[in-house]
Amino acid sequence: MKIIDKYLLKSFLITFTTVFVILFFIFVLQSIWLFIAELAGKDLDFVTIFKFIFYYSPIMVPLVLPLSILLASIMTFGSFAENYEFAAMKSGGISLRRAMKFLIVCTSVFSLIAFLFANNIIPEAQYRFVNLRKNILQTKPAMAIGEGQFNKIGPTTTIKVEKKSGENGEFLEGITMHMKKGEFGPVTTVIKAKNGVLKSDESTNLLQLDLLDGNYYEDIQPQKIEERDKLPFAKSSFKKYTINIDLARLNGSSEEGGEIINAFNMLSMSELKYTIDSLDVNYKKDVISYSENIDKASQNLTNVLQGTTSQSPVAIQPTTKIKENLLELFPNDKQLILLEVAKSNISNTVFSLDSYEKDLEMKKKYINDFWIAYYDKILVAYSCLLMFFIGAPLGAIIRKGGLGLPIVFAVLIFIIFNFANTFGKKLAGQDAIHPFLGVAAGALLLTPFAILFTYRATNDMGLTIDLDWLINPINKLFKIKNSNDFKFNQSIISLKNISLDSNDEDVIKLNSFNEESLISVVKNYKQFSYSNEFRIKALKILEQKGISQEQLLESNNLYNLEYLKLVSYSDLYKKQTLLALLFNLLSYTVIINLSNLLVLIFGFISVILMYYLLHKSSETLNEIKRITKREDSFVPPFIAYFFGLVLFIFVFSYNRYRLKEVISEFNN
Repeated sequence: MKIIDKYLLKSFLITFTTVFVILFFIFVLQSIWLFIAELAGKDLDFVTIFKFIFYYSPIMVPLVLPLSILLASIMTFGSFAENYEFAAMKSGGISLRRAMKFLIVCTSVFSLIAFLFANNIIPEAQYRFVNLRKNILQTKPAMAIGEGQFNKIGPTTTIKVEKKSGENGEFLEGITMHMKKGEFGPVTTVIKAKNGVLKSDESTNLLQLDLLDGNYYEDIQPQKIEERDKLPFAKSSFKKYTINIDLARLNGSSEEGGEIINAFNMLSMSELKYTIDSLDVNYKKDVISYSENIDKASQNLTNVLQGTTSQSPVAIQPTTKIKENLLELFPNDKQLILLEVAKSNISNTVFSLDSYEKDLEMKKKYINDFWIAYYDKILVAYSCLLMFFIGAPLGAIIRKGGLGLPIVFAVLIFIIFNFANTFGKKLAGQDAIHPFLGVAAGALLLTPFAILFTYRATNDMGLTIDLDWLINPINKLFKIKNSNDFKFNQSIISLKNISLDSNDEDVIKLNSFNEESLISVVKNYKQFSYSNEFRIKALKILEQKGISQEQLLESNNLYNLEYLKLVSYSDLYKKQTLLALLFNLLSYTVIINLSNLLVLIFGFISVILMYYLLHKSSETLNEIKRITKREDSFVPPFIAYFFGLVLFIFVFSYNRYRLKEVISEFNN
C-alpha cells in the first residue's frame, strides 16, 4: 500500500467513524422514544435499561451504515476536490479510479460485515430483546403499570394505581380501572378497589390481577329509548375479583412502537429459507384442500338433486337439442325445491370462496414477509457498495466538503432510497409485486445514478444539476431575485435646483450637526429612518461647506452599501425560507394518503424543492453572517439539513427572530 492510499484510507475512515457514531447516537435516541412509555417511571435498574437499549440498537445498523458510507464518501472526496488534492494526484499520474481502489476494498469489507451483522447479530439481538421484555413483565409484572397515571393493559382496559409496594411492586393500593365498550367506544364499566396483587407465572403469558375489597359499576343500555335518559347503572361490591391480562399484548406490538416483534426478524437466511419452504408446502396443501372442498360441495348438490326426484333427469343425446330452461328436464313439483337448493348451494360456495380467498391472501402475505426479510439481508450489503459509488464520484463532482452541500445531497439520496424501499416493501407485503423487487426498489432506482456518477467522475466529466426550469417560474411567481441580481445604483443627485429655507425645521436641525454627523445622515439615512428629502438637504448643506458628492463617493460615504446588501439579503432569505416552509408543509401530504402514487410523487418533489431552497437560503444566510459578523446567532446549517423535514417550522421561526435582532443591532 502506497502513502497516498494510506492517506486516502485514513481520511475516509476518520470521517466515516465520526459520522457513524453521531448518526448511530441520533437514530438510537429517536428509537428510544418508541419505548419511552415502557422505560419511564417503571422502577427499572440501570443494567436492565442498558440491556433494553443494547438489544434494540443493532436494528439501527442497516440504516446508519449505508448513510454513513454515503456521507463520509461525499465529504472526503468533496474535500479533496475542493482543496485541489485530486488535481495534484492527477498531475502525478493517479486517476480517480486508482484513488478509489483501496476504498472500494474497504467498503466491500463493510458490506461483508453488514451482511454478517444482518444475518447473525440482528436476529439474535431481536430474540434477546423480545425475551427481555417478556422476562421483565414476568419477574416484575408491576412494570406494566406506573404509579399515579392511567396505563393501558388491553384494547379496552386502562388502570390507575396510587401506590405500589413489595420487592417487585406487586402489591397495589388505590386501584381504579376503566373498561370501554369496544376499542373506540365509551367507558361503560368502572372498578375501584382498595388493594390488589399482581401474580405471574413463567410458564404462561397470563398476568393475574387480584382486586381486593372494592366496588364494580357498570352502565346499562336499556332497549327502550325513553329509558336511556334515566342513565341506569348496576353497582356491586366484592371482596376479591380476579382479572387475567395477556402478556403477549403487552410484550408484542405496541401502539407507540408499531409492530416490531415478528418471527422473521429473528431468523437467519438458512432458517428463513427452511421456514419459507415449509410455509410454501402448507400453502399448496391448503389450495388443494380448498379446491377439493368446492368439488365436494358440487358433488353434494348432485346428490341432493338426485334425492329430490324419484326419476333421473332426462338423458340428453348428442343429437338432442338442449332446451333453454334446464328446469324443464325435472318434474314440475320439484322445480321450486331445486331452485332453493341451488340458490343455497351457490350462496354457500360464494361464502366459502371468499373465506378461502382471504385465508390464502393472508398466508401469502405472511410468506412474503419472510421473503422480504430474506432478501433484505442481501440488500443491506449491496446498499453499502451502492452508497459508496454514489457518494465518492458525487463528492469529486460537486467539489464541496464539510457539512454544507454534502449533507443536502446525502439526506436527499437517503430519503429517496428509504422512501423507495418502504413503498416497495409495502407493495411486496400486499403481494402486489415480487418481494425481491419490493426490497430492491431503492437499489434499482439509484444504481443507474451510481453508474452515471462514477462514469462521469472517472472521465473528468462534470455533472450539471439544473433545476432552473422548475425554480425560475416559482421565483417569478413569488418575485424572488437571485443574489447575483442585486445592483446598487450609487448615482450622484443634481442639487442645482435645491434651495434651503432657513426657517425649515429640518434645515435648522441639520445646521446644528457637525460635518461628521451630516455625512452619517447621508450615508445611513435608511438605517436612521430618515426620508430621502432629509438626506438631500444634508447633501446641500455639505456642498455649501465644500464637501461634494464626488468626494463622498470616493470615500465610500455616499451610500452604505453594506447595509443595503444586508437588507437585500435579508429580504431574499425571508422569501426563500417562506417558500421552503411552504414545500415543507406540502411534503406532509404523503402522510395523508400513502397508497396514492400521485400524492407520493407530489410529496417527494416537495421534499426535493424544500432542501434545494434550504440550501439556497443557507448560502444567503452565510452572506448575512459575513456582513454582520454574527456567526453564532443562527441555527447551524447541519441541524437544519438533518432535522429540517420535521423541525423546519422551529428553525424557520428562530432564524427569522434572530435576523430581526441582528439587523436591529447592526443599525446601532
